[in-house]
Amino acid sequence: MKRIALVALFLYAFAALAQDGPRVLFIGNSYTEVNNLPQMVFNIARSMGSDMTYSSNTPGGCTFQNHCTNQSMELICQGGWDVVVLQEQSQYPSFPQSQVEAEVFPYAERLVDSIYAHNPCAEPMFYMTWGRRDGDQQNAQYFPVLGTYEGMDSMLCLRYTYMAEANDASLCPVGRVWRHLRTNNPDIELYSSDGSHPSVAGTYAAACTFYTLIFHRDPLSIAYNASLDPIDAIAIRNAVRTVVYDNLPSWQRPMPEVGIHLLGNIGSNGVSFGAEPQHADSLHWFFGDGNDTITSSVGDLTMQHTYADSGFYTVTLVASRHCMTDTATITVHIGGTTEPVSIIRVDDNTPSVYPNPASGTITVTVDATAKATLCAADGRQVWHGTVCGSTAIPLHGLPSGIYTLCIGDAVTKVVVK
Repeated sequence: MKRIALVALFLYAFAALAQDGPRVLFIGNSYTEVNNLPQMVFNIARSMGSDMTYSSNTPGGCTFQNHCTNQSMELICQGGWDVVVLQEQSQYPSFPQSQVEAEVFPYAERLVDSIYAHNPCAEPMFYMTWGRRDGDQQNAQYFPVLGTYEGMDSMLCLRYTYMAEANDASLCPVGRVWRHLRTNNPDIELYSSDGSHPSVAGTYAAACTFYTLIFHRDPLSIAYNASLDPIDAIAIRNAVRTVVYDNLPSWQRPMPEVGIHLLGNIGSNGVSFGAEPQHADSLHWFFGDGNDTITSSVGDLTMQHTYADSGFYTVTLVASRHCMTDTATITVHIGGTTEPVSIIRVDDNTPSVYPNPASGTITVTVDATAKATLCAADGRQVWHGTVCGSTAIPLHGLPSGIYTLCIGDAVTKVVVK
């Protein structure tokens, strides 16, 4: 792939979806429809100064199999979504393994495959629901573990976790937040009178969880209470912070990671490099001498390149998967036939930026506390602050374009869409 083609891909990524916030599609049934979960997520985002566009298809009792042939598939195929939420019928994922393998997993895979086929940069997100208040008594006679809340909830957690991992998707752990609240705040009633569907408090817990996972922001700063008692709302937000925000990488599909190292000379001005990728499906090599970019599969862990002239060159390796990228660089000195090639600098601490391209917020992960600045193409500083561990940087109100993020000596390009 030529360099111009890679630039065109980046331009498409942020120009194709020119809106102020993420476009989210909710696919599910009454657990999503009751209390209008999508609207509550929207209300939370708006109260925090963020924007969001959403659509939904949530017929009562609808299964993943139903969604593969109804309006949901039409909405997926329209394209243009940033996040697609997938919620299965409330009981199906907790059923015996053989039944789930036949009636749930194949259709989850089909939905995710369609999402990626028509929305290359989208984030599929499974909506982990909760066990019924007293378990699933209707089906406990066939599968006894369902006879208690704890048993049913554990099966749902197990199956949703598997679906997210098997389909390269994120996982919204609403069921884990409910379990935390049931244990630590049992006075908050999460269920409606049927012991299955969510109360307003239950939907609020789900909405705060989705907001945190989609926007990567601390839920403790949420001011919107959805008509709940402020004390209960604060307790719910604290639970979401503990379960979700403090463990964001655990719930998000894994970021691609890459390292680069020098293998040695292969002749006059010729160099052999090694790649160390994880969670990537393609590698893009830039050799620093103006030649075309070379794209290789993750199975090709070595790359050779011959330089026309001696000198210093910065080699960049970009690993990508679903529009997510990670970058590693190495600066080498090419000394010709009389001197061996030598490493001048290896940037092992290149910050991780996710998502990129992005709208609304990016999350920056670094090994140590550092000063950071985000600058527009004209050099104007649009944000500055300190980053430590995983830090959210707001992009709200920034025009679409390519920005430069400087963290210490590391420089990363950020595409705002």
